[in-house]
Amino acid sequence: SASRVAGTTGMRHHARYIFLVLQISLYFLVDTGLALVQAGFELLTLSDPPALASQSEITNLTLFFILQTRYLHILCYNFGVETHKQNKYEESSFWLSQSYDIGKMDKNSVGPEMLAKVLRLLATTYLDWDNKEYYDKALSAINLANKEHLNPAGLFLKMKILLKGETANEELLGAVMEILHLDMSLDFCLNTAKLLMDHERESVGFYFLKIICEHFKSSENIGKALLLHIDMLLQKKEELLAKEKIEEIILGHQTGKQLTTELVDWLHNILWKKAARSFEVQNYADALHWYCYSLRFYSSDHTDLNLAKLQRNMASCYLHLKQLDKAKETVTEAERRDPTNIFTQFYIFKIAILEENSDRALQAITTLKNLLTDKEPEDNDLLRNRSSPTMLLSLAAQFALENGQQIVAGKALEYLAQHSEDPQQVLTALNWKTPFSIHFFSRKKEMDRLLTCLNIALQKFAQPFDRETSTLDSRTDEAHWFRKIAWNLAVQSDKDPVTMREFFILSYKLSQFCPSDQVILIAQKTCLLMAAAVDLEQGRKASTTFEQTRLLNRALEQIHKCNDIWNLLKQTGDFSNDPCETLLLLYEFEVKAKMNDPSLDSFLESVWELPHLESKTFETIASLAMEMPAYYPSIAVKALKRALVLHKKQESIDVLQYSTCLIIMGHSTGTDSATMSCNSNNCKTRIVFGFQEGYSEIEILWLMIKSWNTGIFMYRRSKYVSAEKWCGLALRFLDHLGSLKRSYETQMNVLYSKLVEALDKKKGSLFNEEGELLEQGR
Repeated sequence: SASRVAGTTGMRHHARYIFLVLQISLYFLVDTGLALVQAGFELLTLSDPPALASQSEITNLTLFFILQTRYLHILCYNFGVETHKQNKYEESSFWLSQSYDIGKMDKNSVGPEMLAKVLRLLATTYLDWDNKEYYDKALSAINLANKEHLNPAGLFLKMKILLKGETANEELLGAVMEILHLDMSLDFCLNTAKLLMDHERESVGFYFLKIICEHFKSSENIGKALLLHIDMLLQKKEELLAKEKIEEIILGHQTGKQLTTELVDWLHNILWKKAARSFEVQNYADALHWYCYSLRFYSSDHTDLNLAKLQRNMASCYLHLKQLDKAKETVTEAERRDPTNIFTQFYIFKIAILEENSDRALQAITTLKNLLTDKEPEDNDLLRNRSSPTMLLSLAAQFALENGQQIVAGKALEYLAQHSEDPQQVLTALNWKTPFSIHFFSRKKEMDRLLTCLNIALQKFAQPFDRETSTLDSRTDEAHWFRKIAWNLAVQSDKDPVTMREFFILSYKLSQFCPSDQVILIAQKTCLLMAAAVDLEQGRKASTTFEQTRLLNRALEQIHKCNDIWNLLKQTGDFSNDPCETLLLLYEFEVKAKMNDPSLDSFLESVWELPHLESKTFETIASLAMEMPAYYPSIAVKALKRALVLHKKQESIDVLQYSTCLIIMGHSTGTDSATMSCNSNNCKTRIVFGFQEGYSEIEILWLMIKSWNTGIFMYRRSKYVSAEKWCGLALRFLDHLGSLKRSYETQMNVLYSKLVEALDKKKGSLFNEEGELLEQGR
């Protein structure tokens, strides 16, 4: 029985289901019994005396139980179907076994077709259970099903079970021969052969195909078997055998054994797919070979548009093989059959570019543009995966640039910018390694358009990520692409700082959608530094206080963001030579100074103690502190003192810079600071003898004059001690002059004598009348 086929175990478990069936039966018996009572029949009970039932009553009860048996058979089958759908294979096998056993109880009402159907589902359940111990049960169930009623579905399922059970090839051969002896249809045999191939039983599959072709050689549909044989050979890379079969079909096609139109289309599809696979791996000669096979099935007067498509594909292969004449010939044929196809015009364009025929190329690109705007996009060719036909304009521009046709490329990019609604297409049209592509967009109008396109792209990235339309890797690649474009455009906008800043900010924002590695952090840092520098420069030139405040606040925001990125970047490597931190410090100081920020002093508290700052940094702080509208002399003096300390620590003093610091500090605050700066005899000595290390005479002269004039300035302000020190320093410089010494020696000695007299008398009137400022270059 099927119960044994099912092999169900666990009596307690199954008793629960049997009890359920009895309950169902009892329910329907009781329900039907009530109906019988209403019809004049009564159910027997234990208290009823025995009585002989009439013939009609027996007949009715027999019919009743027959109906209940059929109903239970169907009910169990339906339970089996439902539990199988829920992947409850153990329950499904139980219900299907019960359905089969109940159905066998009454073969008059349950036919062999239905019993075979139940067994086929039972075999499928065992097969889906995917457990080797149920393989024999599945095979037993399907053999029993085919014995009950032979059906193609049963034979096919048996083949699947045999393949799943890793049956030996000899047994499989026996099974396929049985299929032929049972006179199964050609389609069924071909599906079986394909099943064998899919399970990598090539030897059996090809042998079966060979037998099929022999067995059905007189059939009008024998072409199906031949084409499947070719398709399977190509899939298994048996190309030589496939070519032999194709030659046989071509010969038969030419001698009256023509394939039907449907089969010819199938053959074209097989050949084109093989050619496309070869094309993808850049084996263009092999792709061309398969396309030529396809071409032999077309007559010279054929008007099918697929022939034009075939010729375009062949032209593409010829172009890659550098066979320009043959490519031109096939494209000419394609143009004759399908002149309004966008791909036809695209290949005409490519050939014109390679022939350096600019006029023909411009004509083709204009025609292509008109076709793109006048009609719906055509289907595929080798470019069937492109998202939009306007991609052809982008490809045309790149192809023209690669071949030195800048004017044609410019026209293609112009059409692309006019008609593409996708900002990515406008941008990907540019080959940023080609100088012309950037030069083409150097005009203000095009730059503004690209700025708009990049902003649209940024909005696209800001939208929630949809994994169904793109992958995370492709999204990252796009973000990298766009940020690089923005960066390149920023660099090209150096003559327009405002536009440059916008592109740098866009590059920074787009980079936020890229993985935050060291390269990205460096790019972000640079973008923000450049944007802050532009805002600072614009803030210096602002015509209104409101505009200046807006620009400076924006610069400060970028400085703070850059600081955060800089702190992250320092954790990724050694950046000790990077001036970023110093620039950020100077930028922030300038902003706060110009805005009279009350937190300026607290900001500088940490700056004074930084160990890595150079003297130039403190000199720059001093200079910024003295710029209008801010004016912070105390900060300037403090910064200069720091600079002087650093100068003095050097083994070789930069005398020019050191002296400049002293003079600026003297001008900034007057005597006390200047005097304190020059008070040290060691300081003076190091300055004077520093000139022995090769300073030019002009530099010594400049320092001498500056020192002397500073002394006169101090004297006029009644700072006599400082005046004497500065003028004495000037005389020391005088001693180190060469040929120019005679021009200044007499005058300076006379003036210094007067200064000394005046200091002794503590009267400044005489000297104030006679004191003179020296002029350089006398």
